[in-house]
Amino acid sequence: MAEKNLHLQPRLRCLADLVPQQARLADIGTDHGYIPVYLLQQGRIDHAIAADIGAEPLEHARRTAEEYGLTERIDFRLYDGLAGIKPEETDCILIAGMGGETIISILEDAKWLACGAHRLLLQPQSRQELLRTWLVGHGFRILREHLALDKGTIYNVMQVEAGEAQPLSEVELYGGVNLEADSLYGDYLDWQIQKMAQAVRGLRLSKSGDAQQRADELERLMALLNEKKGAWLHGKGSGN
Repeated sequence: MAEKNLHLQPRLRCLADLVPQQARLADIGTDHGYIPVYLLQQGRIDHAIAADIGAEPLEHARRTAEEYGLTERIDFRLYDGLAGIKPEETDCILIAGMGGETIISILEDAKWLACGAHRLLLQPQSRQELLRTWLVGHGFRILREHLALDKGTIYNVMQVEAGEAQPLSEVELYGGVNLEADSLYGDYLDWQIQKMAQAVRGLRLSKSGDAQQRADELERLMALLNEKKGAWLHGKGSGN
């Protein structure tokens, strides 16, 4: 009987492809446990920690591992964030499927990440700009980002490690870091611009001076992102 192989949807495959060979993986908020199972099947890792704050998602992950015969190679832990993981147990930490604010809270509670011995792979579902701002202000640098298109939505993955970082420009804060080589970059900028435009429309309905000031600020940022997109498209057209 042929071995049953797990196939990942694009947003998860983007994360999995960035896990280093033979990494000691900790998958935080593992949900169904697809990434650890996939990497074990591929022979990329030998063992993994799958952690989740919820008992039900963790049970889903356990059933996935059972389905593929990999239960003995995954350590299932019911914990909030990195609370139940020791620094020496992992060198690659994956956090996905949650908002930027929640990711910040998890990282804030793990002071041991400052040692610089861990690669972080972060896939925020929202507030990406807030997460970028926090990272560069709290002893982390974003090495680069990657994009994946999945069911009509663009997801981004941040490769992060502890260390001194250069301040990010406003375009980088809202449009991502080192994404110029990614074919989805223009679409990602468009998505951010559309989100801002929607926020501006709501703010303009308010009579509050603060709301109007915020709308003006968002329109200024939209112009910067549009300028960046134009320069990127020009660079593609010229073959640079």
